[in-house]
Amino acid sequence: MSTVPVIKMQGIRSQYRDVVIHQGLDFQVFPGEVVSLVGGSGSGKTTLLREILGLLRPTRGTVHLFGEDLYDPDPLLQRSLRRRLGMLFQQGALFSALSVYDNIAFPLRELRFLDEEWIRELVYLKLAMVELEPKHAALMPSELSGGMIKRVALARALALEPELLLLDEPTAGLDPVRSQNFVGLIRELQRSIGFTVVLVTHDIDTIYGLGSQVAVLAEQRILVKGPLETVVAVDHPVIRQFFENHRLTQ
Repeated sequence: MSTVPVIKMQGIRSQYRDVVIHQGLDFQVFPGEVVSLVGGSGSGKTTLLREILGLLRPTRGTVHLFGEDLYDPDPLLQRSLRRRLGMLFQQGALFSALSVYDNIAFPLRELRFLDEEWIRELVYLKLAMVELEPKHAALMPSELSGGMIKRVALARALALEPELLLLDEPTAGLDPVRSQNFVGLIRELQRSIGFTVVLVTHDIDTIYGLGSQVAVLAEQRILVKGPLETVVAVDHPVIRQFFENHRLTQ
């Protein structure tokens, strides 16, 4: 396995006007890791995710993806890096005017070198990967349940077979059964395909279900990153508060 980090952030400072969100933040994620990013409200979890995506640029510091500078001005490099990323937004962020089929086909069509026959094959493959049937392809987002929206959004995020999958509160809005099923789906896909995962979550069951490492964002930096058992053992008020009333299961 490669020792080059999939994500390497060093000396990150993020600031909105006079409000400092991150200060001296360092964060590394290695190939094949599943990392749950947790922290209190307003700690800057979503901001960090957007900086990894390149949607926001930190005030100071460096961001490297797959060993490459995310802010290299070379447009070909920029395009190449973004094809290696997949993103699942909290509410799915499906295009409301497009069918399920066209939502999943959208990033494939953006490549501009696949014909419609190949795109059709890939769309139905991605639907099968997230345990949806071909008949669901004709549905519009307004006709989908919350769980189906998550699955379609996941299929679209996986359309380009990314090496890094970013998830923002992937189980938000789902009932416990659908949440458990969706976590199981992500876990099985990650194990079979081997992509790296970083997810923002506040849900303890999601963290346990994915068997992930945990990175705690507090005091404007990554306080600790490691296996769940290691993180829970750290004596810090933010960690104690987050994991209170929960215990590790064997």
